[in-house]
Amino acid sequence: MDWERRALSLMDWERRALSLCFTALWVVSQVSAEDDSQCLKDFKASVHDPDNRLSSWNFGNSSQGSVCSFTGVSCWNPQENKIMSLKLQNYGLSGTFPSGLIRCAALQNLDLSGNAFSGSIPSDICKQVPYLQSLDLSQNSFSGNIPFALQDCQYLQSLKLQNNRLSGEIPGGIGNLPKLTILDVSSNSLSGQIPSTFVNRPSDLGNGSPFPASAFIGNPDLCGPPLGDSCSSKSNTGMIIGIIVAVAAVLAVIGAGFMWFLLIRPRKENTTLFKDEQQWARSIRAPKSIVVSLFEQPLKKLKLSDLMAATNGFSKANIIGEGSTGTMYKAVLPDGSMLAVKLLSRSNRDFQAEIETLGKLRHRNLVPLLGYCSVASKKLLIYKHMVSGSLRECLHGGHDDIKLDWVARLKIAIGASRGLAWLHHTCNPRIIHRNISSNTILLDEEYEPRITDFGLARLINPVDTHISTVVSGDFGDLGYVPPEYSRTLTATVKGDVYSFGVVLLELATGQKANDVSTDDPFKGNLSEWITFLRSHGRAEEALDSSLKGQGFDNELKQFLRVGCACVVGNPKERPTMYEVYQLLVAIGEKFNISDDEGAAYMDFTIPSETDELISRNCY
Repeated sequence: MDWERRALSLMDWERRALSLCFTALWVVSQVSAEDDSQCLKDFKASVHDPDNRLSSWNFGNSSQGSVCSFTGVSCWNPQENKIMSLKLQNYGLSGTFPSGLIRCAALQNLDLSGNAFSGSIPSDICKQVPYLQSLDLSQNSFSGNIPFALQDCQYLQSLKLQNNRLSGEIPGGIGNLPKLTILDVSSNSLSGQIPSTFVNRPSDLGNGSPFPASAFIGNPDLCGPPLGDSCSSKSNTGMIIGIIVAVAAVLAVIGAGFMWFLLIRPRKENTTLFKDEQQWARSIRAPKSIVVSLFEQPLKKLKLSDLMAATNGFSKANIIGEGSTGTMYKAVLPDGSMLAVKLLSRSNRDFQAEIETLGKLRHRNLVPLLGYCSVASKKLLIYKHMVSGSLRECLHGGHDDIKLDWVARLKIAIGASRGLAWLHHTCNPRIIHRNISSNTILLDEEYEPRITDFGLARLINPVDTHISTVVSGDFGDLGYVPPEYSRTLTATVKGDVYSFGVVLLELATGQKANDVSTDDPFKGNLSEWITFLRSHGRAEEALDSSLKGQGFDNELKQFLRVGCACVVGNPKERPTMYEVYQLLVAIGEKFNISDDEGAAYMDFTIPSETDELISRNCY
């Protein structure tokens, strides 16, 4: 019995030891998964780099964020090795398709265009980079078929494969990708008929427009719309050419005339198709019976035909903004009044119920949603037109006649924070914006800020709550994306705080969110630049030189501190939008920027820990 007990004890010890080993291995694998350094090591080792363009990829430094300074590499957060984009166009690289990308778990954008890569495109590319949004392999020497598995890249928005040696048929499933808006497979050796999924986009897809003829030209054996010629005519062409060669001189003139008719004329038709920017609008013909649903009555009864006339058939010349949620058009009514009409890129089945809810939300810092219209697969939203355009245009030179001084910038920050705080904490239903940027903050005729696209995340994902929402691959504008999104794929109110913090940094520095212009060479976005300067005790250098030395440098520094607090890496350490709003109002007191309306529902004391957070995050 003693021997049996000792044996059982030994077996139990062995089981525990094995369990500890497996646990240790799992932890190691998880830590490795959080670091994309090995991805770049494998990538560099698998390509031929005759010009030594990847010499900056030195892996001697193993600290977090070290790979973010590598040429062609963009990270989600400069303090961790999580790669968002890999752009190596025209680097002179060669070899087969690079290996190692499967270790870049959060990679969204891959650009290898203008190199000399050859061989086939991996059939499992969507498994290697599951969150791929943009893939550019153009101007290489890739051969073989276009992988059918590309239809599994559900987040793919842009696919460029032109100027390669690809052959075979185009996989029809790619045309069903829900987010695909840019496609180019021209100048290859593709054959067969262009699948109908590229021509007649399914009505449940956001972008119902067909792809232009220019996306397919340069493939002699490719046929069907939108190239203008049927596949049967292609086969007949080969037969006729054979007869002409056999008969020789007798049918030379007839053959030449026939070839002109068959080849030249369709090209002219193709050009017409390519230039037809209003094809989707013309297809619905604006029936007079379709009425625009209005939430209030600031307008007289409005019909779809009125919107068609007011936007010149939704012509490209009337576009005033484009984003991930759709395209905005300026509409000028016969009486001279203007509206903004948004054509949604996609929507859900509960469109009418959701938009009725959003239409009832009213706040001085939200762009008024006046109504909506649904026809066929198209969903239109009607907003009040903001004559001064977006904050991005006014701040970064879109309007040459507009120069925002310090007081104007502070008023804009206070008003926008008031609107976002109301969405987070007061309105019903409470809403996460999920795409805050200087492009979604519009200005009216008096430069009062108005947040647009509020609730569109909710409209697109009806299960959203005020706590969190799965981002489903839509991460928002580059430069404004919170670093935690790449790990959690979940949007929260603290993610909105981060994005708004980037807007505050834009206002304080005059720099663009994703394109910092400095005397010192710096590779990264605005938030990363501020983090870099702060770590070297040089945060004040980031302040807009046009604002300094005018008597409010101290307030300008406080403003920058608030922005820094909003963009810290840990979401739990960021202030709430209520706190951000109150901090900005406190700065505005010296300039007599009062806000009695906001104080009525936002009167509270800022916690002492928030003060400490602000103090330590910039200086």
